[in-house]
Amino acid sequence: MTPIGLALMIFGLMLLLMVVRVPIAGAMFIAGTVGFVVQSGFSPFINFINNLAFSRLANYDLSVIPLFILMGHFATQGGISKALFKFAAAVMGRFKGGLAMSAVLACAAFGAICGSSVATAATITGVALPEMKRHGYSGRLSTGTLAAGGTLGILIPPSVPLVIYAILTEQNIAKMFAAAMLPGILAMLGYMIAIAIYVRVVPGQAPDKEEVQTLTLESLMGIVPIAAIFIVVFGGIYAGFFTPTEGAAVGAAATFLAALIKGELTRRSFIECFYATALSSAMIFMIFMGADVMNAALARTQVPNQLAEMVVAMDLAPLMVVGGILLLYVVLGAVMDELSMLLLTIPIFFPIIMKLNFGMTPEHTAIWFGIMVLMTVGFGMLAPPVGLNVYVVNGMAKDVPLSESYKGITPFLISDTLRTLLLLFFPGITLFLVQYLT
Repeated sequence: MTPIGLALMIFGLMLLLMVVRVPIAGAMFIAGTVGFVVQSGFSPFINFINNLAFSRLANYDLSVIPLFILMGHFATQGGISKALFKFAAAVMGRFKGGLAMSAVLACAAFGAICGSSVATAATITGVALPEMKRHGYSGRLSTGTLAAGGTLGILIPPSVPLVIYAILTEQNIAKMFAAAMLPGILAMLGYMIAIAIYVRVVPGQAPDKEEVQTLTLESLMGIVPIAAIFIVVFGGIYAGFFTPTEGAAVGAAATFLAALIKGELTRRSFIECFYATALSSAMIFMIFMGADVMNAALARTQVPNQLAEMVVAMDLAPLMVVGGILLLYVVLGAVMDELSMLLLTIPIFFPIIMKLNFGMTPEHTAIWFGIMVLMTVGFGMLAPPVGLNVYVVNGMAKDVPLSESYKGITPFLISDTLRTLLLLFFPGITLFLVQYLT
């Protein structure tokens, strides 16, 4: 069998296993195992697995992942999301569609201490959806807004997928976080503008008059813990007081203290935070190892290197290559979650990108490409036929048909497309803050 044929067989087996509902980690592990054994034999595979388990689980840099996940669970169980939405509603309530804009603002603020798209969408939905229904917002706009707002959980640092990309490509995590700041803020503003236009163009989606909430000292004080945690964690990282991993530990501890002070963290919910963190971390590390096995099998076919050489030899415009890769991510988003996509594809696509000339340093090219991938992954969290965020939010809105939720994300997908094109053609926006870091 030719190398390309063998690579296609490995991918085909993985997709077949996914179709019969084998978990993605297991599908990649089994497909990779078959490809590895066919090429190198069983004994080398056993030796590879023996070393893989230790090297992956003993990686100090990866400890940042469960720490940021724990930080997010403390924020969720500690009632911080309620304070965020209350403040955002007081600020934005005076505008038409203001409550929907408040939900986006709350998602952005919660994402700054969470790092997970699904967790952000589910948490803010639990607080905002009842209020939006009570004020007369349509199910279409409510669920579409909350599903789109949830993607800000991975666009605004800390971001678990961004950490994984940095580790896979050996980039500085702090610089990746800095690069994600402006695109994340642009995403938030783009969503709010999309809401403002949508409620004026499509009648009946939002009330004509909003019930204006007064900005009180209580609502203002509710966001102080979130602001303090963000400043301590990222201020400490960029000031050089601690590494991103140490910053994640400080953030988890600070979020725990904030939840305790609010008085909403019970003994049961405290235990649930660690249990949920363990489950999420175990899932991520299993996907890591499944992807490692599959990537090792693909590497032995030499197809990734051949693809890189072929793309360079074709002398295509570098932006055309990036655009094609991003379109492929949109397609993959229909069948895979964001972590699986990154772990499986970055070892293949990253060498191709690094061989192209974008007029930037290799480090800036790697950082910019990572942000472009992150935004496209967020697109996949919304786009049909899967759109994991849409399913999560719609599952919490029992009376809203799934078709209505998919209609509701249309203006946000348009916003995502425009923002992606902007950052694709103007990389300097992404790299603006990075250039100030040594």
